[in-house]
Amino acid sequence: MGPLTGVKIVEFAGIGPAPMAAMLMADMGATVLLIERVADVDLGVKLPSLVDFTKRNRAVISLDLKKPAAVATALRLIEGADALIEGFRPGVMERLGLGPAVCLAHNPRLAYGRVTGWGQEGPLSQAAGHDLNYIALTGALHAIGRKGQPPTPPLNLVGDYGGGALYIVTGLLAAIIHARASGTGQVVDAAMVDGALSLMTPPYAMKAGGRLTAPRGENQLDSGAHFYEVYECADGRYVSVAAIEARFYAELLRLLEIDPDTMPPQHDRARWPEAKAILAAKFRARTRDEWCARLEGSDACFAPVLSMDEAAHHPHNRAREAFIDVGGVTQPAPAPRFPGMTTEKPRPPGSVDSRGTLVAFGLSEAEIAAIVG
Repeated sequence: MGPLTGVKIVEFAGIGPAPMAAMLMADMGATVLLIERVADVDLGVKLPSLVDFTKRNRAVISLDLKKPAAVATALRLIEGADALIEGFRPGVMERLGLGPAVCLAHNPRLAYGRVTGWGQEGPLSQAAGHDLNYIALTGALHAIGRKGQPPTPPLNLVGDYGGGALYIVTGLLAAIIHARASGTGQVVDAAMVDGALSLMTPPYAMKAGGRLTAPRGENQLDSGAHFYEVYECADGRYVSVAAIEARFYAELLRLLEIDPDTMPPQHDRARWPEAKAILAAKFRARTRDEWCARLEGSDACFAPVLSMDEAAHHPHNRAREAFIDVGGVTQPAPAPRFPGMTTEKPRPPGSVDSRGTLVAFGLSEAEIAAIVG
């Protein structure tokens, strides 16, 4: 149940953005069938099934794609699919006999999703890489970090999941809509380097407009400004402030009991270090919880910096049920939400009935027996 109910997706097992994309679409109601390869393929470190969150909500079958019969089975499944997700290096699916030309010949309405680091062509297309390498090529990594420090890896959120998973989902949804309107399928080439660069559109606009001109760590949004910063409290924990607009900045100073006349002008970059020292001393005078009691819920643009252990217990996250229990394991809830539409709670990895899913893809009992016994 969900807005993608009735959409059927074949996913070829991989790491990073492909399973995340499949999870997002399954969370929205799509029927996703994950094909794991029996062949010895390095898919990275495998998590125990119940904590491999991105594999929730879908059935799993294993096929030895080195065998023609298994490839034929995969094509049979693709015939009944709306979309396909694969995250291999360019050429791998073609060598398996499952490239776009073959699959679209079997299913002309197919949205064929390909998510890679460097894209399907270009000088680096066959090179190995990971999130950090992809965002390095876009200018994003160079821009993230504090003054005088090397660029800071932002986990693997920007490349794998922002530039990869979200863009392949967007592309697939567009291709599915196009196929339903025209009867014609599409190949979606979602490169993480392209997606991460697309995410950098606003910073590049700021640069072009002269608002992002200083070195790393000296601009408004990269820890240069005193009003957009993280501060340590008396207990060694941290809070965040992001009071960019004048009225929010005024509210921050009021709640901090700082006379505005004693502060440098908010946007005087030359005096930002001076202003930051004043705020840093103020925040060090109280614990994080004390500052939360004073500032949280105000227009000062404030939030405590929570650890992953703390986040699930924050009253706002609890009120919105932002974390859910799936198979006895706490994890982030599906997003976005669709108020007024009934959606099912995610099911743990390995709990979705493969036989029922294969029926949904149009396979006969004999074909199903050959796959799952």
